[in-house]
Amino acid sequence: MQLKLTKDALDRTFALLSGLLDLRRAEPVHLVICGGSALIATDLRERTTNDADVLALMNPAGQLISPAPLPPLLLATAAQVARDLGLPPDWLNNGPSADDGGLFQMGLPAGLEERLSGRTFGPRLTVSFIGRLDQIHFKLYAAADQRDATHLADLAALTPTDGELELAARWAMTHDVSEGFRWILRELLEELGHGNAARNL
Repeated sequence: MQLKLTKDALDRTFALLSGLLDLRRAEPVHLVICGGSALIATDLRERTTNDADVLALMNPAGQLISPAPLPPLLLATAAQVARDLGLPPDWLNNGPSADDGGLFQMGLPAGLEERLSGRTFGPRLTVSFIGRLDQIHFKLYAAADQRDATHLADLAALTPTDGELELAARWAMTHDVSEGFRWILRELLEELGHGNAARNL
């Protein structure tokens, strides 16, 4: 039976990852996490998840850099954590920013770095989680693109305002510039009860 990641389980998982990175004398790494793990870690929603999505890495100068690819020793150590705790093999992954069409590669919401909240687990592992406004951006984009019930539920739990949704929608339209996607966004915002934001697109 696979472990489901709650807030406490996330803490234990990253603590074990940190300890193993220390034992292996790995290069220090600073992960920037989005998705369900970030929602849970920042108390924006109480639920579980199967993985931790790496949106970006942060270099020693405090600049966000691409997580594609993730460091091989980090991945090998994460695989050991998966075996030890009963997590999926790819519980730590760069899925959101894995290629040229990824979130990092296509451009992040302005000011995202300033809204991060993080924790140092040891000398070789720091983890930062995206904030509420950036969750709204990503969840609206994902909901419009995939119409997945989990993304819609996450978005509803964030109780976004018309202004926040309009800002998020305008950012999403920089990732998909088609007229069809704009109409999908408008339809979705109408369904969510945010007609004012929809009409402003």
